[in-house]
Amino acid sequence: MPLFVAAIFLSAFLLFQVQPLIARYILPWYGGSPGVWTVCLLFFQVGLLGGYAYAHGLVSWLREKRKVQAGIHFALLGLAFFVLPITPDPSWKPDGTGSSPTMGIVGLLASTVGLPYLLLSASGPLLQHWFAEAHPGRSPYRLYSVSNLGSLLGLLTYPFLFEPLLDVNRQTRIWSGAFVLYAILAIATGLAFLRRTTTLSHHEERVAENGAVPVFHVILWIAFSACGSMLLLSLTSQMCQDVAVIPFLWVVPLSLYLLTFIIAFDHERWYRRTLAIPLAAAAMGMTIWLMNRQYASTEWPLVSQISIYCATIFFACLVCHGEIVRTKPPVRHLTGFYLSISLGGAIGGVFVSLGAPHLFNGYWELHLTFSLLAALVTIQIVRSRKAMHPAVFIPVCIAWMAGLVAMGVYLKAHIDESRSHTIAAKRSFYGVLKVEEVNGGTEDIYRALHHGRISHGRQYLDDAYRQLATTYYSLESGVGAVFSCLPARNELPPRPIHIGVVGLGVGTIATYAEKGDRFRFYEINPQVEELARSQFTYLADCQGEERVVLGDARISMERELAAGESQQFDALFVDAFSGDSIPIHLLTEEAFALYFQHLKPDGVLAVHITNLHLDLADPVRNLAERFGRKAVRADHSPDITDYHAYYSDWVLITKNEAFLANLENDGFPTEWDREETRPILWTDAYSNLFQVAY
Repeated sequence: MPLFVAAIFLSAFLLFQVQPLIARYILPWYGGSPGVWTVCLLFFQVGLLGGYAYAHGLVSWLREKRKVQAGIHFALLGLAFFVLPITPDPSWKPDGTGSSPTMGIVGLLASTVGLPYLLLSASGPLLQHWFAEAHPGRSPYRLYSVSNLGSLLGLLTYPFLFEPLLDVNRQTRIWSGAFVLYAILAIATGLAFLRRTTTLSHHEERVAENGAVPVFHVILWIAFSACGSMLLLSLTSQMCQDVAVIPFLWVVPLSLYLLTFIIAFDHERWYRRTLAIPLAAAAMGMTIWLMNRQYASTEWPLVSQISIYCATIFFACLVCHGEIVRTKPPVRHLTGFYLSISLGGAIGGVFVSLGAPHLFNGYWELHLTFSLLAALVTIQIVRSRKAMHPAVFIPVCIAWMAGLVAMGVYLKAHIDESRSHTIAAKRSFYGVLKVEEVNGGTEDIYRALHHGRISHGRQYLDDAYRQLATTYYSLESGVGAVFSCLPARNELPPRPIHIGVVGLGVGTIATYAEKGDRFRFYEINPQVEELARSQFTYLADCQGEERVVLGDARISMERELAAGESQQFDALFVDAFSGDSIPIHLLTEEAFALYFQHLKPDGVLAVHITNLHLDLADPVRNLAERFGRKAVRADHSPDITDYHAYYSDWVLITKNEAFLANLENDGFPTEWDREETRPILWTDAYSNLFQVAY
């Protein structure tokens, strides 16, 4: 038993630690998009299905040929050594020319961790089967709880231990070494299995007693598993979009998801339907209420929002997995049972990751998932009516139907509000974009681009205000400070300037261009450029030359340098947000080194750090000092009557003394929240958002 426990625990630990590890490694290659985690999780769900199918095939087709079973698994373990270590090759970096990075990520994962992951996935059901064969009469189902415990610890130790202490290259090497240890343990369990098993005569007698599994039970396993997977993915995407794309917000939901497996599979007594279903309904109700606050004037505290989302994941998934366990089959059907569960998880992942972006132009899969869970629970309530007294069953049904009606009303209200004023909407790997037109029929009519709940620019349509720099880019903001204080702007006549912008938005910064100027925008999402050109006129009205370079800004700028094309910008604005958070790979030492290679020696780097949840001032100030430049804060809180401008917080970095003097003379610099910075310095291999969370 200890040998099997150790092998299953380590395989599960590695299985789930590799998910955030690899996703974190390649996240900068794809612009820090939440889609990276969604695609990675899809790949791993399908890989899990493949591993379970492989284990089921070995057991089903080679039931009497135990030596062949073990031999095939041993051979594949040896073959997996040839793909170690699992460090991704830089040749997989995207070139920005493809329409969607999804297949590139899938190819990268398949070549890097595909075979090791398949074998780790197979370990749970295969080794549990070997244990059941080697120890007749002992249930292997509790080993599934051991497996999920290992998975949970693998996840939780990543953001709290491995990520803060080790760079990503050391992480991949340590993981590869641990895989070798797992292979040794797996071979040892296989040898123990071969030593202890004899003939199958006694087993064949049990087969007749066990009988067939009802088809309806199989359908329920797949449906509930798919529902749990859809809940996990859709709610995680919602959190990452509104906060930040970081391993912590990947790991916590997935850990809760695994915890529900542990609770449900350890023993039937832990899942109480009469408690779990009401708690799940209450948590879902709070989430729907929170969703309907998406454009509220006041922001709920970050901890409260995450707690509501996580409570929904936990209690709703507990219902899904608890209902699965209520109908679990005899041990003979163990691998088929796990295969059905993994099939449901893969179906849910495929729907959210691949189907929903093509079917919906908003995050409507969450609404569909809530409806699916409500339907499945309704079926289970109806099926249990014979076990309930009519005096109890009727009030339960009335209360349940009232809850369903309320859920439907508020889900529809959220969809209606999200679509109100919307004149264009697009969805891709990078998320949901929509253009709203507000105040129609008045001189204050404007259009705004939203990514999730976050505005990425606004333009007034009236000719008198069409060229107005709005939102975070007003004349009084850090952007206005750069253009008014650049020495080239104060020459007579003004000298043409070359400006770089990381993140296009609606192209508002182009309104600062004058004749002869060149503006170069780096934008990872082609749909942003489509909407900026079709729904807004900042680019069309640009007085200078404008160009949009598609692809991740860092990768594009690295290629330009490799081709000997340093842009020599007078100023470079870093303003690429994913939801409410700037992608972390744009705030590392390597990123700043790249920026300064593209800037003139006296150029200005302007970094947008406005954020609801993260205080990014210290890492930016420390990077400025690292490169021998001075950092000046320029935050602007507009007057209540200045409704076209938003609060903005910019850090301006330069060693241009004339520019710094102009800033002082015009009164742009503002005080830092702290006189001394905290020792926070991020690199591509190491970053920790816990250091900057409010």
